[in-house]
Amino acid sequence: MSTQDDLWGLEEKFWLGGGETFHSTMADGAIIVFAYPAGILQGDSAKKGVSAQPKWRSVVMADRTVNLKGDVAVLAYRAEAERPDAPILRALCASTYVKDDGGWRLMSHQQTPV
Repeated sequence: MSTQDDLWGLEEKFWLGGGETFHSTMADGAIIVFAYPAGILQGDSAKKGVSAQPKWRSVVMADRTVNLKGDVAVLAYRAEAERPDAPILRALCASTYVKDDGGWRLMSHQQTPV
C-alpha cells in the first residue's frame, strides 16, 4: 500500500472507529473544528467530544485531494456520512496528519457542512 492509501484508510477509521480511534491515533493537542454547537475542540476536549457521539455507520469520501510534504500530509474531500437516527451529514472536510514515532497522527480535522 502507498502512503496515500494508508492515510485515506486512517481517515476512514476516524469516521467509523469512533472514540477508540481518536484516543489511539490523535496527536497531543490536536484541534478539531465541527459545526455549532460543538465548535472548536482541542486535546482532551476533542477526545471527549468525539467519544460522546454515536459512531458513524458509513462514510463516502469523494473529490479526494492530498498534499504530502515530508512528515506532514493534508487530506481534503467531500464527505457524506450517516449514523443511526440522524440526517446524512454532507460536509467539506480537511485533515492534517504528522508522522510521529513511525506512524501518522491526526493534528487537525475540520468539517464545513454543505
